[in-house]
Amino acid sequence: MDRVDRCIVLVDAGYLLGAAASLLAGEPSRSRITVDHAALIQGLRERAESDTERPLLRIYWFDGAPDRVPQPEHRRLRVMPRVTVRLGALTRSDGRWAQKGVDAAMHAELTELARNRACSDVVLVTGDGDLLPGMMAAKEHGVAVHLWAVQAADGDYNQSEDLVAEADERRVLDRTWITKAVRAKELGGVCAPPPVPRPEIAAILSAPLPDSALAPPAERPAGEGEHAAARAASDNGTQERVPAPKGVPTPKDLAALRAPGVQPAQHPATATLRWSSDKGWVDRPGVAAEPAEAASMPTLAQLTTAEQRWADREEDITTVGGDPYEVGQVFARRWMERLGDLSHLQKLSGMYPRIPHRIDGELLRYAARFGLLAHKDDQIDEHDRYAIRAGFWREIDVRTAAEHAPAGE
Repeated sequence: MDRVDRCIVLVDAGYLLGAAASLLAGEPSRSRITVDHAALIQGLRERAESDTERPLLRIYWFDGAPDRVPQPEHRRLRVMPRVTVRLGALTRSDGRWAQKGVDAAMHAELTELARNRACSDVVLVTGDGDLLPGMMAAKEHGVAVHLWAVQAADGDYNQSEDLVAEADERRVLDRTWITKAVRAKELGGVCAPPPVPRPEIAAILSAPLPDSALAPPAERPAGEGEHAAARAASDNGTQERVPAPKGVPTPKDLAALRAPGVQPAQHPATATLRWSSDKGWVDRPGVAAEPAEAASMPTLAQLTTAEQRWADREEDITTVGGDPYEVGQVFARRWMERLGDLSHLQKLSGMYPRIPHRIDGELLRYAARFGLLAHKDDQIDEHDRYAIRAGFWREIDVRTAAEHAPAGE
C-alpha cells in the first residue's frame, strides 16, 4: 500500500496548555489561562500544513478527565472538523492532579498510524520522553516526525532531551503564536461579574459580618470557606476571634445577621435575602418561605419541545463555554424566550433574589453538565453557585428592563 502524503498532528493537551500557562501566567495551572479552542485548532492546522507541506488528515487531542468523562472543552473540540479527542484518566495524588494513560494512548496511536501508512508526516506537540519508543517506531515505518515545543518560560528546554534528539524536524511555538489563542486570566479576578445591585440587599452586602455571626470553633473550623474566621488562643487560654474577611456572604453568614445580639441597623427590617433554595436565608417576618405562585411557574423542561432540546444540546456542545455565570445566563435566556405567559416573569422578578426551588434545582442540574462538579466531591461550590445564580438574575434583569423601557429608547 502506498503511503499517503498528508500530515497528522498529535497533541498532548496537558503539555501544550500547561507550558502555555507557565509562559503566560508564571505557573503551569491551566486554571490560570483562557483558551479559544477554535482559534487554537485552526492555528495548529495552518502551522502543520505549512511546516510539512502536506494537507492535514486529522488532529488528535489527548487529555485527561475525571473518570474519563468529557469536560466542556472536550465536547467542543470533538465536534470540530478534523479533530478527534482521546481521553485518559485524571487522578489526584498527594494533593495534585495527574494524567494517567495519556502517553500510552499517544504511543499506541502514533505506532498504529505509522504501521498503517496513514500519513507521511506526524507532528508531535509533547514533551514526554515516554513517547520516545513510539517516535522511533514511526521513523522506522518511514514517517517524518516533527516535534513542536512551547516556548519555555525560563528560556530552557521543557521537553525530554532524548525526544528532541530523535525528532526529524523541530519547531518552537513562541509567545506570539500562543497568544493568538491563549491568554492569562487576571490575578484576583472573579470568574464572573457581579449581578446588578438591588436596593433591598445593598445594605446587607455592604455591611461587615458581625463577630456574633461567627460560629463557635467546633462548628466552623479555621480555613472553611471564604468567611472562615482565624482563631488563636490568648495567653489566658481564651479564644480570640478575628472578623472574617469581607466578601460575598454565604447563606449561613446571612442567616447569622438575624442572630440574637446583632443590631437591627445592620439588617434593615425591610430586607429579604434568599440566595437560593439553600437553608439559611434572611426573611421578612410573617412572609412564607416561598410564595404559593412559585409552584405554578413552569420549568424549562416543561417549556421545551423535542426539537428545542436537540438544538439546546447542540448549542451547549459547540458554543457555551461552561463559565458558571454564562451557564446561568443561557438557562435564563431559554426559559424567558419560551414563556408564553409573561406574568410569570414579573412574579419571578418580584421574588428576587430567591429562585423558586423547582427552577433552581433544574438550573443547578443544567450547570452540572458543564463539569462544574468535577474535583469538588460531586457538589458545586459556594462561589460557583453564586456565579450561576448571578448570571441567571442578570439575564432576567436585562429582559425585564427592556420590557419596561419607554418606546423609542
